[in-house]
Amino acid sequence: MTMFADLHIHIGRASSGEPVKITASDKLTIQGIMGECHQRKGIQIAGIIDCASPPVLKDIKNLLEQDQLVPLAGGGLTYKGDTTLILGAEVELAGPHGGSAHFLAYTPTLGAMEELSSFLGTEITNICLSSQRARMSILEVNEFVTRELGGMFFPAHAFTPFKGAYGNCVASLDELGASFPAIELGLSSDSDLADRILELENVRFLSNSDAHSLPKIAREYNALRLQTPDFAHLKKAIHGDDANIILANYGLDPRLGKYHRTYCLKCDQVVVGKPPIVTCPTCSDGRVVLGVLDGIVTIAKGQETIHPSHRPPYIYQIPLEFIPGVGPKTLTRLLDAFGTEMQILHGAAKEELAEVVGSSIAGKIVAARTGSLAMDVGGGGRYGRIQS
Repeated sequence: MTMFADLHIHIGRASSGEPVKITASDKLTIQGIMGECHQRKGIQIAGIIDCASPPVLKDIKNLLEQDQLVPLAGGGLTYKGDTTLILGAEVELAGPHGGSAHFLAYTPTLGAMEELSSFLGTEITNICLSSQRARMSILEVNEFVTRELGGMFFPAHAFTPFKGAYGNCVASLDELGASFPAIELGLSSDSDLADRILELENVRFLSNSDAHSLPKIAREYNALRLQTPDFAHLKKAIHGDDANIILANYGLDPRLGKYHRTYCLKCDQVVVGKPPIVTCPTCSDGRVVLGVLDGIVTIAKGQETIHPSHRPPYIYQIPLEFIPGVGPKTLTRLLDAFGTEMQILHGAAKEELAEVVGSSIAGKIVAARTGSLAMDVGGGGRYGRIQS
């Protein structure tokens, strides 16, 4: 069975009103997320990565009692019988050289997530909040999640200068003292860039949204072929099983990512030029946010991209909200006509789109599929943009 999966979605607030991810929308509740995935996005597997928060655990239990969530035999929960919820947690851990990075932990069952919450809670100041710093080693958490709980554990948004393993901690994952089956590419990177780093040859790549609002769900996502849409078969795909595989990564053109190029904080602008750029040639102030492209080129030391045979294609996916002319009313018309964003982005022909929104916008949507839209690059926490 082929399906779409976004495995990094945040909870804004629990149903009690307690904050979970402070910077996220309060519409990001479990019911809001699962409804958005099913009704608008066309996402069949949703990874919610704030499930270690006790208020979120309480919400999950309430939904189980109401039969809105039902445990799957292979792990995970099904929402109203048609969308799978994968239980996850994001945690910040210190690297070996003073930096820190975010990691994603997924468990097969609610009971295992409760164990993870208790385990982390002893070394986190406020376990109710998302993405908090745990006073534990990376190896310690990795061992507990993978061996004790039968879960999965790997770096989140690995290349970003804000809490990425490569972007903020190390030049090699070997320095972290643990091995990982996958990394999350994160905004601003793609397979062509990541495969310049030879140590990633046997690591699977995942592209997820890190959504902080409902519209941002499926900004980046994965196409999977799973025998069954549950935790066990997702884990098999991430570990390289022949019968359960990652078919494709869908993500932003890296140029649209908010950390793609180095950004000068003094000049308040992206620094353009041949990578790697690690200082601003205009002011030489030294206060820059290193771009993902520039950081990868520095680490790769001239290595060209070599895709291993198992690497699926990375397909540039420009979300509809990025396309000039596609506002809320236009998006509603498109959804009314085609059902979900996945169908608009992948299934609808240009002629069909033009009947609903006109030839100009239809042309831009189709051009977005091929990566042929002109754009200004992002950096320093600011997204790139499509040129009008």
